[in-house]
Amino acid sequence: MKSGQLITAMITPMNDDHTVNYRAAAELAERLRENGSDAIVISGTTGESPTLSFEEKSKLFAEVTDAVGGDLEIIAGTGSYSTADSIALTKEAERAGVDAIMLVAPYYNKPSQDGLYEHFKKVADNTSLPVMVYNVPGRTSVNILPETVAKLAEIDNIVAIKEASGNLDQVSVIKTLVPEDFLVYSGDDSLTLPILSIGGAGVVSVVSHLVGREIKAMIEAFGCGKVDDALDIHLQLMPLFKAMFLTTNPVPIKRALEYVGVETGPVRLPLVDLTEQEAQTIKDILFKMGLRS
Repeated sequence: MKSGQLITAMITPMNDDHTVNYRAAAELAERLRENGSDAIVISGTTGESPTLSFEEKSKLFAEVTDAVGGDLEIIAGTGSYSTADSIALTKEAERAGVDAIMLVAPYYNKPSQDGLYEHFKKVADNTSLPVMVYNVPGRTSVNILPETVAKLAEIDNIVAIKEASGNLDQVSVIKTLVPEDFLVYSGDDSLTLPILSIGGAGVVSVVSHLVGREIKAMIEAFGCGKVDDALDIHLQLMPLFKAMFLTTNPVPIKRALEYVGVETGPVRLPLVDLTEQEAQTIKDILFKMGLRS
């Protein structure tokens, strides 16, 4: 896995009738490559994965890989609450030619730590692809504990974690338990710099759809020891980080992209569009950031 420092969790563009717009997805992937992303995640949370069918995900993996594979690392979100379904989709992603997979912690059925370990191990055993584990307890209702992450890191092709617990102590403990080459990515844009400071590898970002080059510059400045410069960028971007999560992701980022001229289409139910007040808040922030006129 050579995901680099900036990974964008890509939205899934839709047509007006709520079908997947595969052409727009390929074009967006290219735009992200041009604006600093080292890799993209397809069909993650930001990609509305819970409402995409197996067939839609499979086609999305294939279409985007055909368009930008080789120029941009493609990470397929293949995890779900079903181990068997996760394995089946992982095999489909491997056939499509993706570079790696991301497995979210099984949601709704609330497995124990032993269950989490066995789930991730079973999927990893059924693929030759590198695996990124995704911990997001606010959505899944289960937290992958550091000790479980350490056990998973012993599996050859489990090589990274996207940590979106929001708990810096937990990230610190993970870093004390895993090998140096096991990559820990921030799953929250606003925590990228703090997580870099405790040994993180980078971020799986939402806001990089809009300011990829700036986030990349922040990460690189920190890596070069220019901590004050990194902090300046972080503080400049904080209003945008917060605005993109004023309601459920990916609703704000889809609308923000639309406001700056990127074809995104609607969100699928049960998500709904922004209120007028939320939309105006985002337009105002984009204007203040110089992202729209």
